[in-house]
Amino acid sequence: MGLASVHPVVLPKNHHVSTLLVRHYHKNVKHQGRHFTEGALRSNGFWIIGAKRLVQSIIQQCFLCKRLRGKLAHQKMASLPADRVLPSAPFSHVGVDVFGPWSVVARKTRGGLSNAKRWAVIFTCMAIRAIHIEILEEISSSSFINSLRRFVALRGPVTELRSDRGTNFVGAAAHLQVDALFVEDGPVHKHLLKSGITWRFNPPHASHMGGSWERMIGVVRRILDALLLDMRRKPLTHEVLCTLMAEVCAIVNSRPITPISHDPDSPLVLTPLMLLTMKCGQDQIPCDSSDLKEAYKHQWKHVQVLSNTFWKQEYLQSLQQRRSWKSEEENIEEGDLVLLKDAETHRNYWPVGLVIRTFPSDSDTLVLSAEILVIKNQEPVNYTRPITELVPL
Repeated sequence: MGLASVHPVVLPKNHHVSTLLVRHYHKNVKHQGRHFTEGALRSNGFWIIGAKRLVQSIIQQCFLCKRLRGKLAHQKMASLPADRVLPSAPFSHVGVDVFGPWSVVARKTRGGLSNAKRWAVIFTCMAIRAIHIEILEEISSSSFINSLRRFVALRGPVTELRSDRGTNFVGAAAHLQVDALFVEDGPVHKHLLKSGITWRFNPPHASHMGGSWERMIGVVRRILDALLLDMRRKPLTHEVLCTLMAEVCAIVNSRPITPISHDPDSPLVLTPLMLLTMKCGQDQIPCDSSDLKEAYKHQWKHVQVLSNTFWKQEYLQSLQQRRSWKSEEENIEEGDLVLLKDAETHRNYWPVGLVIRTFPSDSDTLVLSAEILVIKNQEPVNYTRPITELVPL
């Protein structure tokens, strides 16, 4: 046992020399944890009163430690936008996206069959969670405009469209002469609508902001895979694909959107299809014509009360549950340094960037995405990422 260990130098934790010593030995142990750093201090003859808190504080502020072991940022789950929680007519507020493609038989030739590709565009009602699917022959603005016109002709006028910023969507917004609202342009509720439809685009690379319709695409793909598996020996044609998409819509729109009750007095299961067609799959008992006037006189209020009860107590309550991201964290702000997650490279090679713009949610001030400036190959490059892919430094 050395003399330095028997008679160490005693220092207060608030002294500047103590801070310099902790930083020095923390660097000597290659930015390891508190146990390594305190051991190096004590072995070299320094006894800092309250060293545990001082070492922990310096490690939490260490830039290299954050880069090596810093946790990814997260934020409390934002509240739902107004078009998800306010009653409205079906397909008034719609989320739209394109997925695919599928190879279909276009025509028969001497050498065999000529194949072509088909895509699908899904329209998701933000209020009742119903879907509508149209087939696209090509990924272009004109093809999408035709599908949108078919959708409006069948489902009625649309008040607002939500989508990502795909090139076909941006081009369609220009051709249709509708108001395109970008979330980075400021509060959207102050924007005056000039045409019948408002088109709101999500920030680039922020697919999580369209989770309500992205989730429906996953459900559609699973059902479609099961349907295609049953007919894998038959050639897939355009007509067959349209039929399959109609069957997929019927299956998805028949799913329950409220918890299934085990009460024998309420056996009905509420589905989007029931709200669209006003049919519950059971024959209704006809009303006596002699009391028809009295029935309408007293029942319309009863129906209104039941509708309000369903929306406020059953459906709306199920939407507001936060199953994850329950705690509110400090927002990432402009000017912060962050580390960009890259799943294809080691963490030591993740780029460091500067936050130049933040994107809060529609209904809260919680920052969910950010635009980051990164110097790559001596040239500035802008990235837009959700905060779950950023490490604050």
